[in-house]
This record gives sequence, structure tokens and C-alpha cells, in this order.
Amino acid sequence: MNVLQITSLLIVLAGCFGAINYLYLKLPAAIGILVVSLLASFGLLGIDLIWPALGIADTVRGFVTGIDFSEALLEGMLGLLLFAGALHVKLSDLRREWVTVFLMATLGVALSTVVVGFAFSWLTGMPILLALVFGSLISPTDPVAVLGVLREADLPKTLETKIAGESLFNDGVGYVVFLVLVGLAFPSDAHHGSGDSPLGAAVMLFIQEAFGGAILGIVLGWITFRVMRRIDDYSLEVLLTLGLAFGGYELAVALHVSAPIMAVCAGLLIGDVGAARGMSEETRRYVDAFWKLIDEILNAVLFLLIGFEVFAIAFSGDLLLTGVATIFIALLARLAAVAVPIGMLKPFRTFSQGVTPIMTWGGLKGGISVALALSLPDGEWKPLILTCTYVVVVFSIIVQGLTVGKLANRVGRAPDLM
Repeated sequence: MNVLQITSLLIVLAGCFGAINYLYLKLPAAIGILVVSLLASFGLLGIDLIWPALGIADTVRGFVTGIDFSEALLEGMLGLLLFAGALHVKLSDLRREWVTVFLMATLGVALSTVVVGFAFSWLTGMPILLALVFGSLISPTDPVAVLGVLREADLPKTLETKIAGESLFNDGVGYVVFLVLVGLAFPSDAHHGSGDSPLGAAVMLFIQEAFGGAILGIVLGWITFRVMRRIDDYSLEVLLTLGLAFGGYELAVALHVSAPIMAVCAGLLIGDVGAARGMSEETRRYVDAFWKLIDEILNAVLFLLIGFEVFAIAFSGDLLLTGVATIFIALLARLAAVAVPIGMLKPFRTFSQGVTPIMTWGGLKGGISVALALSLPDGEWKPLILTCTYVVVVFSIIVQGLTVGKLANRVGRAPDLM
């Protein structure tokens, strides 16, 4: 199948599964599509067990592995999703919470990586450096899933900003940490950096990726904003934002700087400064509606693909038990990533009620973790990493995703709001 046929099939399936969820399951859209996709996948596997001569599982597995989920997300969908998410976060709100967001997206990701790495190495006997690679890929949270389920919770604005900002930036930081650790764990597969010292090369890679991505995003966003100020044509201005998201992401990949951080910085600038000073009211409405639609469609396709990735995972009893244990490790690491930065800042500022449990349970894992796991070089530990990643992601999206709104409403609302 060519790219157009694959895209058409995915959109058709996402629409059909979304309709099934809307009519019968009535779950939040993205979570419902994932549940229906998982049920369809297990149904096909069940049919294959009963009638193996049909070869259904092999056919679907060939289709799923042929899509290259890792490349489709990391080289395409992720940039659009992060740009869309950043458009709706105001810089004025983020400035008030920037210290908290910065600490959670940097120190928090580092703590989570270390906690998962050492605990996973102790649990499985995996070499510590490779276990740290697993820690880095399971630490980023999914900003789209997080924001989607928290919209119904009516949280204080400061808490919403912390959750949104941290979710957007820790994706980019987590991706950079992953690249650094992969370069150390698989020296022959390192794509960036050079020098005699692997640690020195890793530090230079982190600086190049993180700061280079931020600078590129700000520069491209500013250029686009200046052009949009001179135009009053909503269709052309929507096209310019799409070109910024697509072209900027690919340029960041070509320049070996962090494309996710580029997308977030560009989206923040266009969504705040660009919307306030470079767009008419009509253009703002169209840009907002366009990117909301793009966000919903890509999110539906992404969660559909996550459900079908069950065909690319090697399941066995031992691996599944390890995956279940990894859920608790990931939650403990997330608690450390939230509680330590908040504890450091509590003497100097106040926090919204229930911030630690909400941000811990609301740190949903998503497609980026699966994509990073699939991108690892083949080896004896890769099946274990893939299985554990998949189990944690599915638990996070379905169980945490369906309950975090209720938790937020219970512990995160001030008495006068209840």
C-alpha cells in the first residue's frame, strides 16, 4: 500500500472507531478510539488463534510494521501536535509559572529517568545505561491527552498552566535526554556529536539540541509573525502557520536541533504575540478552529495506531508481569518528578490545592514513548523494553486518563468552587 492508501485507511478506521465510541462506549474521544482499537486487535488475534490458516495476525502485523510508527510520529505528527498544543498556552500565564515549569521539565525529567533506570535495572538485570535509556523514553508525558482530560475539571488557572507548560516542554527535554543516552549506550548508532569524550559529546549534544531548538523556534515564529502582520487574509495566514509547523520541524531535524522544542517555542510565540498583534479577530477564529481540528484528527489517528501496535509487541507471561511491575515504577518516578521541584519551591511560593497528586496521576504517557521504544536498535533487551513501554502507556491512557478528571475535581478545587 502507498502512503495515500495507508492514510486513507487510518482516517476511515479512526472515524469508524470514533463513531462506535460515541454511540456505545461514550468515553473521551481519544481514549475511546484506543479502547476500540485494542478490542479490535485482540479480536483479530483471537480469530487467528481459532483459525490460524487465515493468517489474519500476520497480515495485520505486516501492515502495522510497514507503517513505521516511530517515523510517522517523530518525523511528522509530533510537530503538529506540539505546535497545536502550544498555540493555546499564553506566554503571560507561562511567565508567572516559568520557574515551576522549568524545574519540572528539566530536573523532573532527570529524576524520573534516574528513578526508572535504577529500579528497572534492579528488577530485570538490564545494564544500567540501557535501563536509563528506558527511563528517558518513559518519562515524557503526553500533553494532548493530559489537556484533553483536564478540560472537564475546571481547575485553577495557575494549575492548568503548570500542567500544560510542563507537559509541552518535558516532551522536548525528554526526547533530547533520550538522544543523549542512546548516543552513550549505542556509540555506533549515535547520529550527532563527536570528540574523544563520550560524556563531553553528550553534553554538547544536549546543548545543541535543546537551545538550538528553542532559538530556531523563536526565530521562525518571529519571522512568521512579522509576515502575518502585513497580511489580512485568514486562509493565507492559516497556511503560514501550517508551513511554520511542517517546515520548521523538518528544518530542525535537518539542522540536528530539537524539533519538538522548536515546535513548542514557535507555537507559543504565534499563539500569544502572533494572535494578539498579528491577526485580525476573524483570522484568530479560523486559526484556532483549524488547529483544534488538526489536533483532534491527529490525536484520533495516533491513539488508533497505539491500539494496533499490539501486533508489533512480543507478549509473554514473564514480560507482561514485568510490565505490570513497571507501572508502579513509572508512577513512583512521576511522583518524584513532581514532588521534588514543588518541595523546593514551597518555601517561596504557594501552590494550588492538590497539585502533587493531580500532576502525578495526570502525567499520562503516550505515543512518543512507544515511538522512542520502537526506534531503538534491535537487541536482546528490546522486546522487554517494548512490552513494558506498551503496558505502561496503555494503563496510563485508559486507567489514569479516565480517572484523573475525577481526582482533579475531588482534590484540586478550592472550597468556594465546589
